[in-house]
Amino acid sequence: MKIYDAPALAAAAPTPNGDRPATTLVHDTSDARVVLFRLNPGQVVPVHTSSSTVLLTIISGTGIVTGEEGQRTVKPGDIVAYAAQEPHGMQAAGDTLVIAAVIAPRPGPH
Repeated sequence: MKIYDAPALAAAAPTPNGDRPATTLVHDTSDARVVLFRLNPGQVVPVHTSSSTVLLTIISGTGIVTGEEGQRTVKPGDIVAYAAQEPHGMQAAGDTLVIAAVIAPRPGPH
């Protein structure tokens, strides 16, 4: 068993540059991957697709997620499920948004 402190890991996540959200790979196995995102207000993960199912759990903050059904506001405790190949993206609203993304099956070579 592994237990991860998502808020602490997200706070320490590196930022590639000031315009892009911070990310950190938390868990990576042959069948699933967990990535934490920390988005400052106004930062965006552009709409994209994945060959896997993507489950987003909102850890803290508020934001907007985009999917086939349009845009929805999310808050801590919400879980958002995207089917494989469903377009999805996210944006921080008025505060820092921390999201845990579970991607399964794990994309790419195993």
